[in-house]
Amino acid sequence: MATEEGIVIKLEADRAWVKTKKSVSCESCASRKSCNVMGGSNDMEVAAINTAGAAVGDRVVMNFETSSFLKATFLLYVFPIICMFLGAVVGQEIAPAVNLGESVASAVSGFLFFFFSILFVRVKANKMGNESRYQPKIIRIKKIAPR
Repeated sequence: MATEEGIVIKLEADRAWVKTKKSVSCESCASRKSCNVMGGSNDMEVAAINTAGAAVGDRVVMNFETSSFLKATFLLYVFPIICMFLGAVVGQEIAPAVNLGESVASAVSGFLFFFFSILFVRVKANKMGNESRYQPKIIRIKKIAPR
């Protein structure tokens, strides 16, 4: 379970926007450009489920479920490559039936499988993004802001 600390800057229904610093692990993340980074600094905003009942100004600890993170990472990075490889193998096998060279059929089929896997990933990712297990959660209030 990955944890991060930050300060609540805004509340919305059951969510809180938390301002946090980029950690060392952000440097190696392939999705680091898609985070909501503020003004090119090391600060970023994250929408988290407010399970701890934090208020604006509170210093909080958020967690991200590692298993959910790994599933999402597999779907985003590994699944399309597996599909492309599978498509290339299928193309090579059906090449004689469609009167194409093995290389051409393999390339065309591989890219078709890859394209359809990207469409699948996009649809699946939109559904996963709405599930709470794929979103960060505020698990603890570390320091309550003066009221």
